[in-house]
Amino acid sequence: MKTISVDDARAFDQYTIKEVGIPSLVLMERAALKSTENILSLKWDLQHVLIVAGSGNNGGDGLAVARLLKNKGVDAEVLLVGNPKHASIERTQQLNFAKHYGVKILDPNRIYWSKYTVIVDAIFGTGLSRDVAGNYPPIIKSINDAPAKKFSIDVPSGLNADTGKVMGTSVQADGTSTFAYAKKGMVTDNGKDYCGKLFVDDIGIYDPKTFEK
Repeated sequence: MKTISVDDARAFDQYTIKEVGIPSLVLMERAALKSTENILSLKWDLQHVLIVAGSGNNGGDGLAVARLLKNKGVDAEVLLVGNPKHASIERTQQLNFAKHYGVKILDPNRIYWSKYTVIVDAIFGTGLSRDVAGNYPPIIKSINDAPAKKFSIDVPSGLNADTGKVMGTSVQADGTSTFAYAKKGMVTDNGKDYCGKLFVDDIGIYDPKTFEK
């Protein structure tokens, strides 16, 4: 399995968006479609699904997954975390799409974690470079303590995708979708433990060297 660094992943993303010309929102939709397919393939109990979505593009992926699951008849609800003032453009767009399709956005003060059969972690992506702090550790603890199956998008939130080190705390996933290539930290012993079943999905992001003649 080919593995790459977080810096490589960022460079490949930018090459695809800026040089190839594939919009970030298109890549986000592809990532969400693959993640949704992977969640469905696991044959988990999807009676009640919670997507925990951060304010960045990882949260945008999660919102798109919520919409796609709802379109398949799944009871998918969203808990938004993070500062909405710092929301990425794509995450804001995906929130609007989700609301248009009737996805329920929950009151953060009225979350019954034990209700859910599956929790989708879309808080942090591979760009996390410092220990998880602020309001996030208790949220991650609530995710881990819940009886639900956990599925992470891109990387379990709190796991360093380069080293496999836990950055203070991390979601302990049963399954993870990552995109284009596995990240180096995901294949360490610790990374494997936190990722669970790892799906590496082709969404049209490639190493530019792939196209060199």
